[in-house]
Amino acid sequence: MLELTGEKLTIEDVVAVARHGLQVAPLSNTVIAHMNQSYEWIHDSVYKTDRIIYGVNTGFGPLARTRIAPEQARQLSRNIILNCCAGVGEPHPIELVRAAMLIRVNIFAKGHSGIRPLVAQTLIDMLNRGVTPIVPSKGSLGASGDLAPLAHIAVVLTRGESGDADYSGEAWFNGERLSGAEAMQRANISRIVPEVKEGLSLTNGTTFMVASCAFAVHDAQNLIRHAEIAAALSMEALLGLSEAFHPALHQANGQHGQITTAANILSLVEGSKLIDSIPNHVQDAYSLRCTPQVIGPARDAVQFIRERITIALNAASDNPLIFVEDQNADVSTKNNQRSSAQSASSAFKVSGGNFHGQGVSMWLNFLSIAMSAVANISERRTFRLTTPELSEGLPSMLVKTSGLDSGLMIPQYTAAALVSDNKTLSHPDSVDSIPSSANQEDHVSMGANSARHTLEILDNVRYVIAIELLTAAQAIDLRENGAARLGRGTSIAYSVLRKRVKFLEHDKETTSDIESLSEMIQSEEMLDSVRRSTRVFA
Repeated sequence: MLELTGEKLTIEDVVAVARHGLQVAPLSNTVIAHMNQSYEWIHDSVYKTDRIIYGVNTGFGPLARTRIAPEQARQLSRNIILNCCAGVGEPHPIELVRAAMLIRVNIFAKGHSGIRPLVAQTLIDMLNRGVTPIVPSKGSLGASGDLAPLAHIAVVLTRGESGDADYSGEAWFNGERLSGAEAMQRANISRIVPEVKEGLSLTNGTTFMVASCAFAVHDAQNLIRHAEIAAALSMEALLGLSEAFHPALHQANGQHGQITTAANILSLVEGSKLIDSIPNHVQDAYSLRCTPQVIGPARDAVQFIRERITIALNAASDNPLIFVEDQNADVSTKNNQRSSAQSASSAFKVSGGNFHGQGVSMWLNFLSIAMSAVANISERRTFRLTTPELSEGLPSMLVKTSGLDSGLMIPQYTAAALVSDNKTLSHPDSVDSIPSSANQEDHVSMGANSARHTLEILDNVRYVIAIELLTAAQAIDLRENGAARLGRGTSIAYSVLRKRVKFLEHDKETTSDIESLSEMIQSEEMLDSVRRSTRVFA
């Protein structure tokens, strides 16, 4: 079981829970103690002092100067959840919602949100028992965080003080789409009346953007490795030159991702009898010899974003945050750390903007552009393979009876359509901002749009690489003893591919082949086989 502490959640943890059903452990006594300390301070501030705390005993956004009476604080918590349930469009995938729920619990476990452990534990129970709120995919500006998406989760696990007859949203449970209340009842999980600040803490933060980015980083890394396998197979099918992958060339340029990609492709084609087989051939086209210079920077981009998102997975992104002082800390240290935001008590609140998703939005845009480039060069190799003037003697459209049969002509069309789609989708959402909330929120990140577009781009990239794999395998089979002349790594990849897709003798529908290879990429079946039998991708 995965234990959440607010400090060490990883991208792999998110994938394991959200996609593969890893169970989440109950909150530890240490986490419960930290959460209780900040909650008690918030509770006492509302009911025992005159402190004014944004969103706890005030209105929201431009209504922040409106004071809310202590006896209305619970209703305020429920109201903000209901008010933010304004999302539209098709639901987010179940795995993405589960990822957001997990990340939200991890944020709460840090103890800065001022809420009861019961709230976090209820989310854990929902994850472990399979209650997944239905969350519309559109409606977030990425500041103040993902308000609408998070509210569609919060409304399922909370209820009004009057009882369960109020709005509960919708949720999946055991494959059925139910009201939130019904799903929770069937799972034997009690919905909770939100206490002071709990409605705000449940809805305020970058959680959906970060969850999307976690999946995007994980999937992009997988796609890059498959792009390298596809490039190696195409290189062999086109009788390419190995010289452009020489380690000295890439060391001279000094870029780590480029060095890694070149080394991987050389390792994949090691022992090939197809590579370097054209006498007096001097130089290949860019789509072959510049592959490390295109895929390599994407590798570097993914690594950079992985580092940023790993931090974000363990970051408190709601507002305001509650900080409980260490009672055992040295007095002089405490005095040095005390700011104007602190009171004389053992805890203090700070209002700010950690919910603003500008960073995540930019990182997602960076990833979108990098992965669009990976697809662009893949499609160019597919085009070269199907074009007789460019393919070193292969038949037109890679079919024996060209003319009567059109072979792989149309899969290349599909790849071209997908890379063109990516060019539109990768326009950076992070440069846009539309003021909202009566100009209180006068700059927003549009990070939710970045997230949605990035995940769509990655789907497109997966199909483009699947089409290149399909095309390269067909081309290899059209070479004399082609499969027997492959390199050590590419021969393994080819064998896995041919278990799913047969050689194309005559025209037939190819959608099923493309989908099968896309599924193979997503499952990492080919990658695992190559990894087990070679030193590549170790």
